[in-house]
Amino acid sequence: MTRFQKSGAAGFTLLEVLVVMSLLSLVMLGMGSALRTTAQTGERVDQRLMQADELRTAASFIYSTLGRISVKKINAPVSAGESPYFFVGQPDAVAWIGIMPARYGAGGRYYFKLSLGELDGKRGLVIHYLPWSDASPLPDWTQAEGRVLVLGATAFSLQYLDTNMDAPQWVSAWTSPEGPPDRVMLALHGVEGPWPSLVVPLRPTPASATGAGSGGAVFGGSTP
Repeated sequence: MTRFQKSGAAGFTLLEVLVVMSLLSLVMLGMGSALRTTAQTGERVDQRLMQADELRTAASFIYSTLGRISVKKINAPVSAGESPYFFVGQPDAVAWIGIMPARYGAGGRYYFKLSLGELDGKRGLVIHYLPWSDASPLPDWTQAEGRVLVLGATAFSLQYLDTNMDAPQWVSAWTSPEGPPDRVMLALHGVEGPWPSLVVPLRPTPASATGAGSGGAVFGGSTP
């Protein structure tokens, strides 16, 4: 008589299945969280790189224009003690006459104004500009064109190096009647915090009426 033996293999119990499913769920949850963290980190890195590239482009433009200042006298009477040269240095804005780089599609002297502002619904560090004319006493900024140099900038401040003193000193507003400052320091803040300060020595063009400083742009708020 043939005997049949029962198989020793048994199926999983319901409890074992639930435990395995719970473990698999935890593993999948951990993998999903890790993938999200990696993606978010990548996005933050990409955003930071884009902001750094934007700042480098803005710094290059500022250095090319503010760094090559054209020291021209104002074609209008000035009060006693006021500077006869066009340069407006305020704590949160600066205006000057400079040379528009040819690579931006234009050349020659322009009035420039740099400040925080809004342009076409975009807020940030804005440069306004319009062609310089020896016949016009002061620029009409309502007729100026503009461009957002650094999108999303939240704070902007300037300081001006006064070398007319016994010891050179940074001041928050420029009022000297003897011409523009030697250097300008720009401090910019974005949503994620402050950017390195940019120090721009003012180099007068050959046709300028008076002299100024010389050198190259310096990052970090220090001078060479």
